[in-house]
Amino acid sequence: MGAGHPECPQRIRAIEDQLRAQGLDALMLPFDAPMVAQSDLALAHDLNYVLSLDDFLQQLEETGDTRALDPDTWACPGTRSAAWRAAGAAVAATDAVIDGRLENAFCAIRPPGHHAPRNHTMGFCFFNNVGVAARHALDVRGLKKVAIVDFDVHHGNGTEDIFAGDERVLMLSFFQHPFYPFSGADCHVGNMVNVPVPARSDGKAIREVIEAYWWHRLEHFEPEMIFISAGFDGHREDDLGGLGLVEADYAWITAKLMVIANRFAKGRIVSCLEGGYNLSSLARSVAAHVRTLIEG
Repeated sequence: MGAGHPECPQRIRAIEDQLRAQGLDALMLPFDAPMVAQSDLALAHDLNYVLSLDDFLQQLEETGDTRALDPDTWACPGTRSAAWRAAGAAVAATDAVIDGRLENAFCAIRPPGHHAPRNHTMGFCFFNNVGVAARHALDVRGLKKVAIVDFDVHHGNGTEDIFAGDERVLMLSFFQHPFYPFSGADCHVGNMVNVPVPARSDGKAIREVIEAYWWHRLEHFEPEMIFISAGFDGHREDDLGGLGLVEADYAWITAKLMVIANRFAKGRIVSCLEGGYNLSSLARSVAAHVRTLIEG
């Protein structure tokens, strides 16, 4: 996305380095991310948007140009491959977990996706990776009910746009408010559990939110699979947000979700990287999240 942009390649390198330093890479089965099928993208996005974006990004591949699609989201010659493979990783992980080849999966991908609605880019996002994967689980693989949990510091407005009113999907989130993208707090659709929290909310406050607002809804819904929009920009060291979470909080959230997954969903979880822009806190938080997924 250009020099100095927080959504940078160093994010993935920092995660890989931390997983290696903690010995977690030896416990993981790495998979290369395939290109997503157009038919899967069209489950969550308007087909005209998919086709027009594809044409635009192919032009950048040919010309070598870098262009802005919105004030926050830039595209370069490598964007098409990255965006198609990010969504492809989420779909491939979904298939692997449903087929039993993996117990659960974490997709270390960029660009992120949860700000991407049906028909335009937004907030560093081109395709809604979790949204595409969840629709694949429902519409292609035949699951009846899935939960989407979003713990990014920013509201997942794109995911809400795709799934609001879809009774097959329960979306649960907390997010700093008021804050970008200035949405979510006024949504009263029944399958959306949005909990806006003020700046400087710490781990204790977030744990109370989850216990009070998420837990009984998840138990009542009985999801067959859980998708996580895993944003780590709510960490107290991340300057792009204003919350006060630490690694132990992300491990706690992950463990709570694993209880639900083990109870109702055969342990099936697919987690996709969203935000997190302080490289050190991002890498440490992802490691805590992944360690919990591996060790339970």
